[in-house]
Amino acid sequence: MFILWVPLSLFLSFIISQTWSVQLSWENWNAEQRNRANEFEKTSTQPHIVFILVDDQGFRDVGYHGSEIKTPTLDRLAAQGVKLENYYVQPLCSPSRSQLMTGRYQIHTGLQHSIIRATQPNCLPLENVTLPLKLKQAGYSTHMVGKWHLGFYKRGCMPTQRGFDTFFGSLLGSGDYYSHYKCEGPGMCGYDLYEGEEAAWEQDRGMYSTVMFTRKAINILANHNPRRQPLFLYLAYQAVHSPLQVPARYLERYKGIPNLHRRKYAAMVSCLDEAIHNLTLALKRYGYYDNTVIVYSSDNGGQPLSGGSNWPLRGSKATYWEGGIRAVGFVHSPLLVNKGTKCRSLVHITDWFPTLVTLGEGTLDEDLNLDGYDVWEAISEGRPSPRHDILHNIDPIYIKAKNGSWKAGYGIWNTAVQAAIRVGHWKLLTGVPGYSDWVPPQTFSNQRLTNRWHNERVRWDRGKSVWLFNITADPYERVDLSQRYPHIVKKMLLRLAQYNKTAVPVRYPSKDLRSNPQYNGGVWGPWYKDSKEEQEVDERYNYLFNNHLGKRRWKNKSMNRKLKRKV
Repeated sequence: MFILWVPLSLFLSFIISQTWSVQLSWENWNAEQRNRANEFEKTSTQPHIVFILVDDQGFRDVGYHGSEIKTPTLDRLAAQGVKLENYYVQPLCSPSRSQLMTGRYQIHTGLQHSIIRATQPNCLPLENVTLPLKLKQAGYSTHMVGKWHLGFYKRGCMPTQRGFDTFFGSLLGSGDYYSHYKCEGPGMCGYDLYEGEEAAWEQDRGMYSTVMFTRKAINILANHNPRRQPLFLYLAYQAVHSPLQVPARYLERYKGIPNLHRRKYAAMVSCLDEAIHNLTLALKRYGYYDNTVIVYSSDNGGQPLSGGSNWPLRGSKATYWEGGIRAVGFVHSPLLVNKGTKCRSLVHITDWFPTLVTLGEGTLDEDLNLDGYDVWEAISEGRPSPRHDILHNIDPIYIKAKNGSWKAGYGIWNTAVQAAIRVGHWKLLTGVPGYSDWVPPQTFSNQRLTNRWHNERVRWDRGKSVWLFNITADPYERVDLSQRYPHIVKKMLLRLAQYNKTAVPVRYPSKDLRSNPQYNGGVWGPWYKDSKEEQEVDERYNYLFNNHLGKRRWKNKSMNRKLKRKV
């Protein structure tokens, strides 16, 4: 038996070192737990942002603008917030959405003409930095629910590639509210409901889209911790765009409206109002509301042919008259300084980009070349807006006005070109602004709008290509002042010409037959691959077939793929 002799001093130093080590470990663990607890309790100062964009809601189609349509939720939220009563968007879906996402005019993104069609190899240009991307860089969790309509011909155009962490909704501009199918002509029909970058077959229960999108948005709120990370929720409803579809129980409220289109449309607005009520309750239930900014906006004016109304404004959706571009909008938030007010300062949809990024403590780089302004102080505190003008658009490939000319534009501008601009109180239009009647709500007639039942026809402007209005004094555009104030017209034309010098070429490609959903499993989705992607696909197929199915069969497969590309 051996006895190991250890010096007492060494033995004691060993015991002390181990005890100290354990004590340090215990203290480190305690400190780590305290840090975690503190991190858990830490509340972000950045506000949650909920942007609600509705589709084709007319200026008059909200209770607080005198409508017969009941919108108690919208009326209450607007009354307790700030109503935007000098607020402008674009006359069509894609243009408004592109300017919301980029803070830039259409002439600076190449999307000056019409909308992005489902069959076009076109999308919001990839070089443009988007609103969700900037908020994501500022630490936000970013989610989109609803209608995209900014192109999807290749994977890089999809919402989850443009700054959104998640996406649930449709890619096209419209579709069936229940089946979520859309046809773009004979033999060009497909499914259009996505979860991320895949078709959402498994989540589809044939539910009415307004209800479905709201439930998805509430689910996002329920599964996010509002104390840990700020949230950006972009909820872009399909409603109230055609087709006119709505659950029957909402129609019961409007039996007194004899015009079927108006009755269905009114019911759709009521369903939308109820959906926003449920969303607001969820914001309160899950702890978001006190630190949330809610923005509500229509994407363009209403379409009278589909039951919408912009009365007493002139024109309709797809026109540059006030009825096409002056929108329903408000901001609701406990963070507003002056609640229960109206903002009459000039505000444009491009302004949301810098306003929300700044509000979310993000950064605005100079190379963004924004056309929007930070208008939060104008909205919240009633201060003067930094915006003094709006380029509504310049569309060089739209139908030319027959009587337009450089001469009519004083040698400054070809008035055959469709364009519209607002500077201060003044608004100038050139070319063909679009359908120009004043259309009362189609409440008292079963006749179609095409029968011109109690419309106010405009006959005196035939042959014209220039209009000038003082919008502040004449918001209904009844008195053309272009002959009375030619010096104002010249100044406005010069401003148009200056803007036009900064325009980029129009992006409006021809139809691509490869977009047909029949070639994509019956689903509308990305079909285009650039050369690098094509090479990667070729390499994957080459490896697979060379190693598993033989070279001969691979050659046949390659030939078939090349033939398909030529179709």
